[in-house]
Amino acid sequence: MAIIGGGIVGLATARQLLLLRPDLNLVLLEKDARLASQQTGHNSGVLHSGLYYRPGSLKSRLTRSGRAEIEQYALEKGIAFRRTGKLVVAVEAQELPRLADLRTRAQANGLQGVEELGPERIRDVEPNVRGLRALFVPETGVIDFERVALAYGDDIRAAGGEIRLHSEVTAIRRRSEGFLLVAASGEVPALQVIACAGLQSDRVAAMTGSAGDQRIVPFRGDYYHLRGDARELIRGLVYPVPDPAFPFLGVHFTRRVDGAVWAGPNAVLAWAREGYRRTDVSVRDLVGTATFPGFWRLAAPYLRTGLAEMWRDYSKAAFVRALQRYVPELRADQLRFGPSGVRAQSLAANGSLIDDFSLGEAPGVIHVRNAPSPAATAAPAIGRMLAERAVERFGL
Repeated sequence: MAIIGGGIVGLATARQLLLLRPDLNLVLLEKDARLASQQTGHNSGVLHSGLYYRPGSLKSRLTRSGRAEIEQYALEKGIAFRRTGKLVVAVEAQELPRLADLRTRAQANGLQGVEELGPERIRDVEPNVRGLRALFVPETGVIDFERVALAYGDDIRAAGGEIRLHSEVTAIRRRSEGFLLVAASGEVPALQVIACAGLQSDRVAAMTGSAGDQRIVPFRGDYYHLRGDARELIRGLVYPVPDPAFPFLGVHFTRRVDGAVWAGPNAVLAWAREGYRRTDVSVRDLVGTATFPGFWRLAAPYLRTGLAEMWRDYSKAAFVRALQRYVPELRADQLRFGPSGVRAQSLAANGSLIDDFSLGEAPGVIHVRNAPSPAATAAPAIGRMLAERAVERFGL
């Protein structure tokens, strides 16, 4: 069995397979020099509650079970995490109906302890935040997902699994029995393959002849850090009410498990799939995006909003104004430019965003085609689902 991808989803899958089948001969191939170096190592560390997602969807179900599993695992391994709770804040009257809809969705998704707060109660929870109404979601927290992923790697090795770094897969060839994976570290024979390739998931699927009509289009999100005493402006997590006119969440505040406070991210088209800096450019990736009809069909209705996001990306003043809607006291000199993340978002050829987690299958292969946020939170549940499917489909 070969697992492609050493992010938290691939690692969780390998770990779960070895728990189900301890005698399995398993190798995990990661193209980079270390595990969890892509999306897993570049996110804000939020343990999501499952608030936003369509009831009954994979995101809704797997996020809730995954969060509980990660918290239990963290307790067992001594990995720090905090249940900070989250405020979802409406600052304008037009947002109030959407906030009410969100509360209904929270109930449908089985969230516990969600409260609707007025201005005074908002200040009790977050003294520096202003808003008309807010939802307080206590089942939200923060953790270092990279530490979780590395601990999964230790578990895999301890269970007899092999992890190969510097092992980018460049071709997958079918044989009479299984596959031959051509990797940077050498050729790897495998009877079955599970691909958890994140930002490269569509390309790996194409290597097996299962390209389909979905493509990964990368979106970069930039964060600012709150400096020094400004970190005390935020106690936990402060989020906007989702805007249906834009497919991403919008800027928010996150007090991380180490006490740092991140503000952001925005969401702009990344010039490279693994482009974590504004100056990172991949001609191959840009051409792939520009020649995919689905991208232009997505971009057309969101052109105005997308241009506003790009302006906010390059204008600190515009970014600060977006943050001041929630924390009026915040000043530009209290922010310094911080890290960035890249979201591997799958699009269909008709331009529709693949909103839910998406899997694909071919003989001997299971692909994770779409696993953006909250995949880190849901990782143990995704891994268990993939492992159980592999045992059933492959007769392990």
